[in-house]
Amino acid sequence: MRKLIVSSLVSLDGIHGDPQSWVGDFFDEQAVQESLAVLLGSDAMLMGRNTYEYFAPAWSSPQGPYLERINAMRKYVFSSTLAAASWNNATIIPGDPAAAVRELKEQGDRHLVIYGYGQLAQTLLGHGLVDQLNFVVNPVMAGSGTTLFRPGKRTNLRLISATERRNGVVVLSYANA
Repeated sequence: MRKLIVSSLVSLDGIHGDPQSWVGDFFDEQAVQESLAVLLGSDAMLMGRNTYEYFAPAWSSPQGPYLERINAMRKYVFSSTLAAASWNNATIIPGDPAAAVRELKEQGDRHLVIYGYGQLAQTLLGHGLVDQLNFVVNPVMAGSGTTLFRPGKRTNLRLISATERRNGVVVLSYANA
């Protein structure tokens, strides 16, 4: 069975929304190479409607190996309101995300990946479907924005690894306990 890997950029003050406004130089060449390695080990990307509407216009014109890989991958968009997906290899899944992801995890050889820790990722974590949760902690105080931590049920996690990048970013990887 393939793994579901969730990766989220987060500031020191717990902000994960709108990372392009605060991540700046912290998403450097090392970050691109590490992210590309995860993408090359994956064959599909999962996202909710908000992430799709943000990523599709920004990333649909591939420039370089990172965006070329994302554009080539199958993309599953979980939404009950989005009628059509025009981004290359994107399919809308309107039903229960947990049931659909259980099926997707049984298919294929490579991993599934989610960028961001929004409603979809939180729902899947709550159903025990996330195999690896990566928080990429950037040494910046964003000051405002969508917080990473929201009310929800308790979920115990087990630290898999903690790595520091040259620029002070720390990647914390967890699995369900």
